[in-house]
Amino acid sequence: MTVLLLAAALLCWSPIEQSQAQLFVDVYPSQDDNGKTIWIFSGSSTTAHPSTSSIRSSGNYNTRDSMAIGSNNGDLYNANRPSNQLLNLSPLFSSTNTTDIDSIRKRIPGGGRTNITFAATATNTPTITIAGRGSRTIAKLFMTENALNLHGQPARDGWGIRIQAPNLLYGTGEASSWIGAGLIDKPIGDFFTGTFNNWTLTPDFASGSSQIRITVNSQIIPEPEEYALIFVLFALGFVLFHRHRQKKKRRQQAATS
Repeated sequence: MTVLLLAAALLCWSPIEQSQAQLFVDVYPSQDDNGKTIWIFSGSSTTAHPSTSSIRSSGNYNTRDSMAIGSNNGDLYNANRPSNQLLNLSPLFSSTNTTDIDSIRKRIPGGGRTNITFAATATNTPTITIAGRGSRTIAKLFMTENALNLHGQPARDGWGIRIQAPNLLYGTGEASSWIGAGLIDKPIGDFFTGTFNNWTLTPDFASGSSQIRITVNSQIIPEPEEYALIFVLFALGFVLFHRHRQKKKRRQQAATS
């Protein structure tokens, strides 16, 4: 019974219930266009920089608004590996990807889906906010396979955000958050699937290492029927395993009696 309750809890996991002391990015393949991916932003953190920094509207790798993937997380880019590339991030809600929009809207609070729940503003324009400084649209994603380490040498894959001008200034210890969803013209096959954290090279708008988590999903956002099937298979496997152990125990008892 305990195992079944645990399985049910896992199946009800949702990005909106993640710890809010971290910035999250959930990536899914588009259901409308297999040449695109959906990027969903959520969570919050705190800025960490000894002096005034800024999130830029352009530019190559810099820790003020970019991060390096940790060595224990492997590579982020699988194919068509980018080199200091800026990819336009189109707001999901304004696109023609009606299936993608419907899939997310069904999973916002009150949308009738309980297996995956996104923030109510998930389909809004991707936006980053620094408390007391203002908000900016996340207009582009920066990607490169050759981020620099602390010694100025090529390290792990790099990733970051670029906003609509003007730059967004911030200092130290200010609340930061982002929210919304957008599309880029890069298929899911260009990325390795899994969870990736920022390493020692941390964007200044996050408070430290592992404060940004990117999760790349190889499959589209699961439908409730898929979750139900997984649960049934898990429960069936548990029942069969439990019966097998009981039979084995009875055989052992019979052999010793």
